[in-house]
Amino acid sequence: MTAPPSVAWPPSLWAATARPGPVLSALEGDVQTDVVVIGAGFTGLSTAIHLRERGVDVTIVEAAEPGWGASGRNNGQVIPTLAGHDPSAMVKRHGEAGERFNAVLRDSAQYLFDLVRKYDIPAEAEQAGWIQPVHSPGRFKLAEKRVREWSAIGAPVELLDRAAAAEMLGSDAWFGGFWNRSGGHINPLALTRGLAEVALKLGTTIYARSPATSMSHANGRWTVKTARGSVIARALVLATNAYTGEFERDLAPEIASEVIPVLSWQMATKPVSDNIAKTVIPGRQAMSDTHRELYFARWDARNRLVTGGAAVLPGDGGVNLRPQVAARLKRLWPLLGDVEFDYVWSGYVGMTPDNLLQPQVPGYPRIHRLGPDGFAWVGCNGRAVALSISLGRELARATQGTAIETLGLPLSEPRPQPFRAIVRRIAPLALPLYRRLDATEI
Repeated sequence: MTAPPSVAWPPSLWAATARPGPVLSALEGDVQTDVVVIGAGFTGLSTAIHLRERGVDVTIVEAAEPGWGASGRNNGQVIPTLAGHDPSAMVKRHGEAGERFNAVLRDSAQYLFDLVRKYDIPAEAEQAGWIQPVHSPGRFKLAEKRVREWSAIGAPVELLDRAAAAEMLGSDAWFGGFWNRSGGHINPLALTRGLAEVALKLGTTIYARSPATSMSHANGRWTVKTARGSVIARALVLATNAYTGEFERDLAPEIASEVIPVLSWQMATKPVSDNIAKTVIPGRQAMSDTHRELYFARWDARNRLVTGGAAVLPGDGGVNLRPQVAARLKRLWPLLGDVEFDYVWSGYVGMTPDNLLQPQVPGYPRIHRLGPDGFAWVGCNGRAVALSISLGRELARATQGTAIETLGLPLSEPRPQPFRAIVRRIAPLALPLYRRLDATEI
């Protein structure tokens, strides 16, 4: 059964290929539960699964359908690192909590693939590894630093010289890099819908097409209201990330105000022949490099190369990105020839920049205690797939009274972005800066 007409799915490869999601009802009336989760993406569904594994009563309220937001629109790369900060930076910022977070992040890709295998989720999962090649000779020092730091805490990483990177990528466009063997890629919408099915089988109640309009705490209970009902619970997890405030501006204004939703475009080529596919990332690893205007690609299960890009003025359906990204792919892998795209779609990435004067530096994730037994996290900064599954586990434990000082949850107070509305509008204008900085490092 397809989604109801009230929910319009983006024209993505994932929407065209994932199995239909579960048929869910909207919330009508008032219900009670032990834990209420707002958002049925990766984090919310993972939280629910881990709670139900412990026998805890949990209810999810979802504004659209599971996977409608960023969890079902992204590139599907499973990457166990942050975009711009290495383990030492997390420790400098958060101390021992940063060390625990690093351990969670280090194991996050492995944990995702293990969960997929445990529940036999049909997510087109390929744990082939993740490669970060460097786009200039000078950036090789960054690869060396990252291998040094992640190796020190036990991550399965390996430095690649230029010849090794060329062999793994099928291209001599890069100057070496490193890879993490535990990474890989999935069909993100298929994973989200599979997680929803698992959560339901374990006994979770999920209400769809029920945007939360408010949340409040009084007399030891949380109340989440929707247009036609409410959920009363002892504990709460807000799992809305980049879409916090998109359906209801006043749902969690302090949280929404610290996130800059940035539009990201994804593109899937027409299927490529087996002979050519064996020459382009022949080991089928996920790849995203060190360009600030990121170059990234991975194969899907049907030999489509899934990549993407960004633009100052994307235009209708990203139409002006097609020739730009097609030319990039042909330059990186000449055997691809003239590239055509069957699917082009977009969605928001939750960015939390720490310094607006340095927009080229990705921010840190923000994890918050909202009140008694209430928690939230935002700020994936493009690396949510693996991390969100593991943070769902940690948030589930937190709602059950596990001591915060034993969890990988470096808590902080919300820090609203100054001039957020203006920054959100002008964020794409940072692309010329990214391109200039990338060019100076060639």
